[in-house]
Amino acid sequence: MKKLMTFITLSAAAVSICAQANEQPHQAHMNMPMSTDSAMQQELIQGMNQMHQDMMAASQYKDPDVAFAAGMLPHHIGAVKMAEVELKYGKDPEMRKLAENIINAQQAEIEQMQKWLKVHNKK
Repeated sequence: MKKLMTFITLSAAAVSICAQANEQPHQAHMNMPMSTDSAMQQELIQGMNQMHQDMMAASQYKDPDVAFAAGMLPHHIGAVKMAEVELKYGKDPEMRKLAENIINAQQAEIEQMQKWLKVHNKK
């Protein structure tokens, strides 16, 4: 039993060490673009960081409907920003078309949520 526990402990330590050794560069600095990132990567990182920050702010609302709309709004805005980055840098026709479709669909939903929040968000 003692050998089994030693094996399990050493295995867990080895997995942890391997996981740390294989971390991607962005994991250490999720909130700021690295100087080695391309312009496209920097735009994506900036947009995603803003989106996540704004989405988390929605947790302050006690009304579940307001919290949902307030959280989904930045999610949709983030999707539009990511799609705009795809249109700016992407080359694949299928992905560019998807980006256009995302912008069109999300814009309508963004407007719907903004209008709804103006009426219902009384904090």
